[in-house]
Amino acid sequence: MNIISVTDITKTYTERKLFEKASFYLQEREKVGVIGINGTGKSTLLKIAAGIEEPDEGQVIRANHIVVRYLPQNPVFDPELSVIDTVLAQSSQNFVGGTSEQNQNAGNHAEHVEHWNLESDAKAMMTKLGITNFEQKAGELSGGQRKRLALVAALLVPCDVLILDEPTNHLDSAMADWLEDFLKKWRGALIMVTHDRYFLDSVCNRIVEVDKGSIYSYDANYSGYLELKAEREEMQQASERKRQNILRKELEWIRRGAKARTTKQKGRIQRYEKLKDQDAPQTDGSVEISSISSRMGKTTVELSHISKSYDSRVLIRDFTYIFLKNDRIGFVGANGSGKTTLMKIIDQRIQPDEGTVTIGQTIKIGYYTQEIENTKDAGIAYMDPDEKVIDYIKNTAEFVRTKDGLVSASNMLERFLFPSSQQYSPIGKLSGGEKRRLNLLRVLMEAPNVLILDEPTNDLDIRTLTILEDYLDNYDGIVITVSHDRYFLDRVVNRIFAFEEDGKICQYEGGYTDYVNRLAEEGKVPAGHILDAKNDTTTSVDSVEKENQTSSMDTWKRERKLKFSYKEQKEYETIEDDIAALEQKIEELDAQTLKFSSDFVKLNEITKEKEQTEQLLEEKMERWEYLEDLAAKIAGQQ
Repeated sequence: MNIISVTDITKTYTERKLFEKASFYLQEREKVGVIGINGTGKSTLLKIAAGIEEPDEGQVIRANHIVVRYLPQNPVFDPELSVIDTVLAQSSQNFVGGTSEQNQNAGNHAEHVEHWNLESDAKAMMTKLGITNFEQKAGELSGGQRKRLALVAALLVPCDVLILDEPTNHLDSAMADWLEDFLKKWRGALIMVTHDRYFLDSVCNRIVEVDKGSIYSYDANYSGYLELKAEREEMQQASERKRQNILRKELEWIRRGAKARTTKQKGRIQRYEKLKDQDAPQTDGSVEISSISSRMGKTTVELSHISKSYDSRVLIRDFTYIFLKNDRIGFVGANGSGKTTLMKIIDQRIQPDEGTVTIGQTIKIGYYTQEIENTKDAGIAYMDPDEKVIDYIKNTAEFVRTKDGLVSASNMLERFLFPSSQQYSPIGKLSGGEKRRLNLLRVLMEAPNVLILDEPTNDLDIRTLTILEDYLDNYDGIVITVSHDRYFLDRVVNRIFAFEEDGKICQYEGGYTDYVNRLAEEGKVPAGHILDAKNDTTTSVDSVEKENQTSSMDTWKRERKLKFSYKEQKEYETIEDDIAALEQKIEELDAQTLKFSSDFVKLNEITKEKEQTEQLLEEKMERWEYLEDLAAKIAGQQ
């Protein structure tokens, strides 16, 4: 049974047509993930479904009995209210959609929730999402804390339909796991915009894609959607090839001088004209950008015994690491653990309490920040809403050198999905995701050879993320990223540093799945993961399917069965050859040592190269031992 039906809607926003005769429906207990590139209208579709916005044309029907709760992309609160009062106020007011009778029903819900002990549940849920100062004013919260507070308000009281716009943004891995478990067990209907591909795969049973004014529906999770979309596009292209073949034949017939003197001939010409006027299937634009970076010397970025504390709390304790050329490093940990602080120390925006940071003379760091700032004193993260899109990029560089030669700012914008018609529009007209994409282009236009990406997956659409991941595959430089996106970490990084207790940062080889597998072997859970067994409080999620719940540790071990990730499997297949190649290189360097024994300068270079090769060999050997051990354990599970 359809509980929300959106039929033949048309919607225009700031001179951009988002939807044209598009339709969408939601059935009881259905869990729908909405995806599409930034600026195509995903958030607008959610607002229309919730009843917050009306379409220019078309019809929206909601079942009379349903109560809808909505999480906005950018929540706004009374800055003077305390955190707990904000949640309680929002939980009673955040019912949306439908008639006055529905809203009265919603009010009745709010009046009769005392038996759930609403305040206690709110505090427990906030604690799970990292908000523990319940009397703090809402105006003092960061953007991420405000989003998590709004999420608590949306989830706190039962409803029929949850509409969530980017619920996974600003959640660390532990919080994302908790929300994933909550939504999988939750029995109502769900419409959700998120770019977390593992989350979509786990929670959703239908994917809706917003693309070029149309809405496409796929009865599958994210993995199934990829297969079904490929089939749809292949069928469209096959139909287009058939249309073009018919057009060629009909055109040849017309050119032979056929005269429209009979009804049959006239009808044939009319069919030709109709075929000619049909629109060809539009192909997706893509973020295409050649690798841009500056030359890197021998000295890169070296951190030596770094420590940093705030308000007597130790964030980083005695951390040492030398970044190697083409390193791909991911930092993970709970929100507030110090990840962004470390990124700012690397970029020398703030100084450590102890230790030293050495930056090579040829090193050029590009820093992609977590949030876009709206004040001029924010520096490079500032975006003037009145500035034109093209001027924002030209202020960084009018031309940039790529492997394709010199490319202009305008051309780069087009490759980054900003057509010429949009380049002279003010930045203020862009969506939040489009601003993030524009800021990413600005960072890349600086031609850095060290990229610091602080939560790059927040607000970037899946297509942009996919192209960014492909770009990083070929990027000639060091990539340092802070991310809670498990898919992105598995795809991009080959080493994880986890922020653990008391400022300790521990190193793990491989991507995020490798990291989780290693912890599972040791009977541990990822940094910042919250165990219900350690929490005396319960939340409303605990009442959903209480009889089916086990401890978080048991759930983690059961659902995270040991397995090779894709990158891990590929590495396992080639690592012995890699080790043999390194051993051969060391032998060659030993021979060169004898050959150039009287040339001090050359001998010094050979010695340094040998030390680096031996270090790589040691790391490869450790990695081989881990993979062999894991392979044996996987075999034992079967």
